[in-house]
Amino acid sequence: MTLVLASQSASRRAMLAAAGVPFEATHAGVDEDAAKPALRHLAPRDLADALAELKALKVSARKPGHLVLGSDSLVALADGSILDKPVDRADAADHLRRMAGARHDLWSAAVIAENGQIVWRHVERAKVFVRPLSDAFIETYLDAEWPAIANCVGCYRVEGPGVQLFEKIEGSQFTVLGMPLLNVLDYLRVRGELPS
Repeated sequence: MTLVLASQSASRRAMLAAAGVPFEATHAGVDEDAAKPALRHLAPRDLADALAELKALKVSARKPGHLVLGSDSLVALADGSILDKPVDRADAADHLRRMAGARHDLWSAAVIAENGQIVWRHVERAKVFVRPLSDAFIETYLDAEWPAIANCVGCYRVEGPGVQLFEKIEGSQFTVLGMPLLNVLDYLRVRGELPS
């Protein structure tokens, strides 16, 4: 059975490929901007889970007989606000200023659907501590990373220069990269899709 990743995320594709998981990737076709207002009442953990579920179910309807992996990540600040992907470079700078010198939670959810039904889910949190950032650093960082981080929640790629933003991270690096990979691999082994 082919695993279908309901995402075009370069980070999620790279994680599965590096782990040796055979898969195909497809765009989920979920309008997150349209879906989020109806889901905003959810806690950050549950919002990430709901968006991952939407992606998995949408692609599962198009791909019967396949395991479809949907995933979503979001940043929840200490004040309770949630940061979406930045709309432009100025918005990215604002996000970085809001995260600077503080801790935020990064929630990553993975949901697997089969034949239009959810068969597995897992949500994980990483606690991310961003060091104080000067405006000069933010501009230099964005000169190097924009627009590559335009589709990155939190405006960082921890596998690249984004690692310079942090004092410490508590939790799995895979979660920060956008998917609780170890748990996904465990489920695929339980299903017999990967050797155990």
